[in-house]
Amino acid sequence: MQIQDLPYPDPGVPDARSGPRFLWWLFRNQLGGQLKSLAWGLLHFASVAALPFCVGVAVQAVVDRSGSRLALAGGLLALACVGNAVGDTFLHRTAITNWITAAARVQQLLARKAAGLGSALTRRVAAGEVVAVSTGDVEKIGWFVEALSRFTAALVTIVLVCAGLLVYQPALGVVVAVGLPALALAVLPLLPRATRRADVQREKAGRATELASDTVAGLRVLRGIGGEELFLDRYRRASQEVRHAAVRSARMWSLISAIQVLLPGLLLIAVVWHGVGLAREGRITVGELVTVYSSVMVLTYPLRHFEEIAMAYSFSRPSAKRAAGVLSLERATDTAGSRAAEVPSGDLYDPRTGLLAPAGLLTAVVCGDPDAAGRLAERLGGHPSQEGVAVLLGGVPLDDLPLDSARTAVLVQDKDPVLLSGMLRELLDVPASGGVSAEAALAAAQCDDVLAALVQGSLDAADPMDARITERGRSLSGGQRQRLALARSLITDPEVLVLDEPTSAVDSHTEARIAQGVRELRAGRTTVVFTSSPLLLDRADRVAFLHGDEVVAVGAHRELVHSEPRYRAVVTRETDDEAAPVGSVALTDVLQELEEIEEKA
Repeated sequence: MQIQDLPYPDPGVPDARSGPRFLWWLFRNQLGGQLKSLAWGLLHFASVAALPFCVGVAVQAVVDRSGSRLALAGGLLALACVGNAVGDTFLHRTAITNWITAAARVQQLLARKAAGLGSALTRRVAAGEVVAVSTGDVEKIGWFVEALSRFTAALVTIVLVCAGLLVYQPALGVVVAVGLPALALAVLPLLPRATRRADVQREKAGRATELASDTVAGLRVLRGIGGEELFLDRYRRASQEVRHAAVRSARMWSLISAIQVLLPGLLLIAVVWHGVGLAREGRITVGELVTVYSSVMVLTYPLRHFEEIAMAYSFSRPSAKRAAGVLSLERATDTAGSRAAEVPSGDLYDPRTGLLAPAGLLTAVVCGDPDAAGRLAERLGGHPSQEGVAVLLGGVPLDDLPLDSARTAVLVQDKDPVLLSGMLRELLDVPASGGVSAEAALAAAQCDDVLAALVQGSLDAADPMDARITERGRSLSGGQRQRLALARSLITDPEVLVLDEPTSAVDSHTEARIAQGVRELRAGRTTVVFTSSPLLLDRADRVAFLHGDEVVAVGAHRELVHSEPRYRAVVTRETDDEAAPVGSVALTDVLQELEEIEEKA
């Protein structure tokens, strides 16, 4: 796999049972690139390791006044330099390719998981954690995957050089063969502590990222209540905790680096001291002493890869664990589905609550518990309850459908929909049946003033569709964002559209017009609206009232107001002490106000 071939046609099915298993799965799935990196790494390190031998031969040739051997040494030295340059160039190229392709594979896997889970992802994993995994963690995972082949090449080179020195000069080769493994293993006792500190740093950084994400998302609300300084202080404290944790982690890694510098120096001193004694006794030549000394000095370069692989694993292991945690999340049922890829039609029925939304009608759902309403909306979107009760569409369980078919059949607009940044044309460019135009959807959602505001806020957009929307639509009011999100949902024209409080942020007159627009645009289509607004309820074909987790009353809005006290209490927001008898002045005023608003709308 080359960089120009990305993205992968299929990133594969990851082994997400643990962080190390996930790292090993990544390594195995790009084995070809790893073998290329290993081959070029061996050429590079072998060429570097051959330099001391060439220098030793040249020095001994000078001592012996041998021109032929000096020329041979020069040729070997030139060949080693060429091998070093070529190997280093292509090692860097293949290593970066492995890094990028591994990171791209992880990002594709995360994107596929996010698409498969939908809104359920952020309900099971914090949004800041998802952001941290898909950005910083991806880079750390890619670092370890690409460093593994370079470390393997360095390890093989060190073993071969030690074996070669034992054959070339046994008296000094024994010192090197014993000393180098000791150098490589000397930092092992410090690695667990360094890993723990790296884990603490990553955990605190994740908390700070999550806090920053939440603060930015709620900036408008914070400004409204004057809470900017409070959250800014919280982020300052979180940032300082990250800084302190980073300093503690850096101190440990600096100690490991210092040991990696100190111990090779001590080994060089030992080799020189012992070698000089052997040379004075005539047991070795000057060239052999220079060769062994140079070999030890050069081997400190591949030895540094032991420190790098330790750092890469320490930083990537918790990142891989977090990525595996996200990738191990599953829908309650198989996303592939057990039925053919067809979109069923008919009544929408939830056996868990007894809610029935007849095909082609506008059904309003009133629930005094917002959490219960949210759980029901989630089930209607194809996410079954913990009891495993599936919602039926035309008698077909949504869980038996392929994920794409289920999402085509039922679209759920959350209570707090997100607007992506970009042009309005791009925002409304969503998968749709083609039966509803953007103009019709915007008109039904009463977006005239929103379009005017977008044009006014854009310097070079004469057409409202070319106007740019800022991130999450922060330049718009809550009601304007809500109406744009509603228009986006209406354009898709699904078989079943589920709206959760779609007009909670608009005024009553606009709400009445939206109710009429949605009713007309969705004529002949199944629409379910979770609301307690009398204006929307009065426009519905039927209203279902949930008490607890069960539908206890079904009928027209005005009938339920008269016949169901619990329904009336939720819709009119009255308490038990304030509750008036049916037919009283309070109830009459509510109905009269409804009629006046409808007439003005």
